[in-house]
Amino acid sequence: MINLLTIEGLMIPFLGTTLGSLCVLFMKNQLKAEVQKVLAGFAAGVMVAASVWSLLIPAMEESAGMGRLAFVPAVMGFGLGMLFLLLLDTVTPHMHIDESLEGPKSHLRKTTMMVLAVTLHNIPEGMAVGVLFVGWLNGDGQITQAGAFTLALGIAIQNFPEGAIVSMPLHAQGLSKAKSFGYGVLSGLVEPIAGILTVLLSSLIIPVLPYLLSFAAGAMIYVVIEELVPDMASGSHSNWGTLAFMVGFALMMSLDVALG
Repeated sequence: MINLLTIEGLMIPFLGTTLGSLCVLFMKNQLKAEVQKVLAGFAAGVMVAASVWSLLIPAMEESAGMGRLAFVPAVMGFGLGMLFLLLLDTVTPHMHIDESLEGPKSHLRKTTMMVLAVTLHNIPEGMAVGVLFVGWLNGDGQITQAGAFTLALGIAIQNFPEGAIVSMPLHAQGLSKAKSFGYGVLSGLVEPIAGILTVLLSSLIIPVLPYLLSFAAGAMIYVVIEELVPDMASGSHSNWGTLAFMVGFALMMSLDVALG
């Protein structure tokens, strides 16, 4: 059953995207290449740390009764999560920040396909937060309220630069600041929707909770490898992205250990 506290927690990541998208209203120019690398690296670091500490480790703890085979649900869910995002990337027309196209041919506008790309990649983040809240709401000893809110906060932190990365290029392509902000907000709206749907399906999720935790981790790691790592590592100034990755990873790891 969804309570007010759960809804508030599921909305936290969306708030991060919204605040990041607001940057387009106050900044005059497109983000510099090195700034984009820093933002992408930071977001990647947060997502990798969240996948390990908030999702994969709890998945294996949930399966502790399997003894030496406790890793099996985590491995299977992780692989399925990556394959799920690969499927979405394959069947949905979308465009990355560097304007490279993926998916089937389409007559959609560039701005629409760019928003689609970010929207697709936001789905696993909403699912991840939703799965943790399912575990907490059902009294799972391995998942606490603090742990669920910590993951929501961590994803909100990485969504802030992601919101800017979406809205700023849209404005550079000719959209008004208001429309660029609106598209940035819409790209993040899928997160609370995915989270709420996950909670509503809790009766189906509880029996396979370890698989769902690792599924969300696999999907998030797919986004990091497919989207964020190329953005932070290509061209010059890649060291800025690497340093930002370290900061993001250390921040999320610290939050999860200290608060979760």
